Amino acid sequence: MVSSGEQLHYPVKRAGERGEAGTRHVFTGEYRHSVDDKGRLAVPVRFRVQLGEGAFVSRWIDACLAIFPKRDWDALADKVAAIPIADAGGRTFSRFLFAGAFEIDLDRQGRLVVPAGLREWAGLEGEAVVVGARDHAEIWAPARWEIYRAEMESPDALAQHLTGLGI
Repeated sequence: MVSSGEQLHYPVKRAGERGEAGTRHVFTGEYRHSVDDKGRLAVPVRFRVQLGEGAFVSRWIDACLAIFPKRDWDALADKVAAIPIADAGGRTFSRFLFAGAFEIDLDRQGRLVVPAGLREWAGLEGEAVVVGARDHAEIWAPARWEIYRAEMESPDALAQHLTGLGI
């Protein structure tokens, strides 16, 4: 069993990323943290610099939450804004994303407050798994993450997902 706050996979920086202010990082790794009664969740130390200039937390695909640095949130918002208004799927995604989004700040201990409605929607009760996902981090209820991870790591499923990606 992994203790609260213990890293499950070691994060790796990509070539050229030195951790200086303004340098783009990739969110990597898997971490377990507690969620207190006020909804505060400690952000992994390696993610805090990326979120220091502001961030957004929102409902996300696969029944988890996403944390985006402000600059990446703004880029995503621009992409969503470019979807034609006549596209019903685009309108649905826009409503899903923005209705469940909140601007957040980290406190002095590097914690964010996950709003009650988002905690309920994501099934967060007492513990969360924070997962790096390239340009954002995801917050998962541990039981949901274990099911998703098991499906994702199935060799047949992984091979099927990689088909056509050029990897």
